[in-house]
Formats: sequence, structure tokens, C-alpha cells
Amino acid sequence: VLHGANDVDEGPEKALRVIREAAPDLVLMQESYDIDGDRPTLGRWLAAQLGWQHHQAESPHLCVLTKDNITARYFHHPWHGVGVRIQDAADREFVAYSTWIDYRAFAGYELRDNPNIADGDLLKAESVRSARLPQTEALLKHLDEHGHLAADVPVLVGGDWNTPSHLDWTVDAERVFRRVRALPLPVSLAMAEAGFTDAFRSVHPNPVQHPGITWTPLFRERSGDGPQGFARIDRLYVKNPSAWDPDPDHAWHLVPSAGSVLPEVWEDDAIPVRERAFPSDHAAVLLELEWQDLQREATSEP
Repeated sequence: VLHGANDVDEGPEKALRVIREAAPDLVLMQESYDIDGDRPTLGRWLAAQLGWQHHQAESPHLCVLTKDNITARYFHHPWHGVGVRIQDAADREFVAYSTWIDYRAFAGYELRDNPNIADGDLLKAESVRSARLPQTEALLKHLDEHGHLAADVPVLVGGDWNTPSHLDWTVDAERVFRRVRALPLPVSLAMAEAGFTDAFRSVHPNPVQHPGITWTPLFRERSGDGPQGFARIDRLYVKNPSAWDPDPDHAWHLVPSAGSVLPEVWEDDAIPVRERAFPSDHAAVLLELEWQDLQREATSEP
């Protein structure tokens, strides 16, 4: 959402409408700031309106909301990670984190403003001119220290990564889109190397046919600086258990089965920000994941 949805008229109500229409089981929210006036942070207010559970703790903007039961709460960093362990109505469990990392030196802008920049210098945007890679590595270290990377339940990590993915900046995408290069972008590679799957790209593997742009349907120009650096910077990563569940009857995995971005049709750019129906500068990522019992499938009779 955009600054607690305060930048849009009736923004909290519009955010609530988007969630109700999408009907998710889980929301990983960023910019859950205090709502102007006498209401709490947006995530807390939304949870109350929905009758859901939530976890924001002392984070100024990260919030996890769920219709299911939160059995444990985790806190990595006020800006970079809050998480929960969730048990659904069928007693299946998983871990989910909301995250946000450094926005500075966005690669799309750097390439737009300096088209001849060398590949190595452009990659320094991730670890020298911003802290995106160190922040991602710190998040992965937290997940490891809390046993999540070796968990016997699925682990979801989603949010605003403020950088494209190496799965999007491919040779084919470079041929089709402006301000794209085929590069080993390190943030998404770090997640992949830690065993996470990009849920949207799992469903839509071709970035040319399904770019999944999330930045930005709200601002088509960048404060008079020229066209945006459009990119898919909001992503959900999924890590399923690598070994069988200790329960001999079940090995539950969460498998991505559908993915889209909201709004499906961008609003007219001439509409003032305060009057927009969709209350965010980022598109929302809407993903469906199906429970699959791999243990039962592996041991079932043909």
C-alpha cells in the first residue's frame, strides 16, 4: 500500500475492498503505516475489519495478516522482516514473512539514466550504492538461525524487493524491453541459492509473455525525469521441505498454481493520485498455492 493508504482518498477503505474482492487467506503487507486520524496502523485496522489475526510488532510498516491461526511470531528487523507460523483449518502449517529492502539505486533508473553503464558497475547498485544484497543475506541468516531453511513445513517470503529478478532480465527480455539486460541479479539469485522458488515465475516462466510488472501502475513518469523503469519488484518466494515430514502419512508442500497482478487494468494516468481506486503505487501480487501431500503421492498404489 502507499504510506498506509493515506495518499489516496478513503485509502484504507479502498485497500479493504481490494482484499475482500481478492479473497486471500494471507496478506504480506508493506507500508502499513499509521492511518491519518485516530485509527491504528493500516494492517491492524484491516485485520480488525476482516476479523483476522495479524503480526506487526514494532515494525513501522511490515505486517502479516491471515484468516488462519497464528501459532508463533518472529521478528527479524523493523524494516526488513516480520514473520509468523500459521496453522490452517486442516491443521497444516507453514511459515510466512513480509519483507522490504533498500529502494536506493534502483537498477531500472540507473540503466535509464546511464544507458552505457558497464554491467559490473550496474550490479554494484545491489550491494554498493544500496544495501539490498546485504539486507537479503541478513534475512536469510535470520531464517537459517530460526530453523526455517531446514523446516519441515513450507516457508513463504514475500514483499517489496526493490530490484528486478534474474529470471526477468533475460536475453529474450533484453531483446524486447527497454532498460533490461541479461544479468545475474544477486538478490533473486541469493533467494534461489537458498532453495526458494519464485512463485510467479514458477507459474509464468516466460518474462516476455508474462512480465508481471508491479512498479508502477500509479506513476507513469518519474517526477518529470522521464519514463519509469517498469519492473517486477514485488515477489513471493516459496521453500518447501527438502526431506520427508516426520509424519509418515504426510509431507505437505505448497505448490504455486496461479499468479496475477492487481489492478488487472491500469487506471488512466490523468486521474489524480488522491482519486485513484487502487490505493498503491505498487501493483499487488495475487498468487494461488495448492497443498500437495507428496508423501502420500509417493507411497500410493498406482
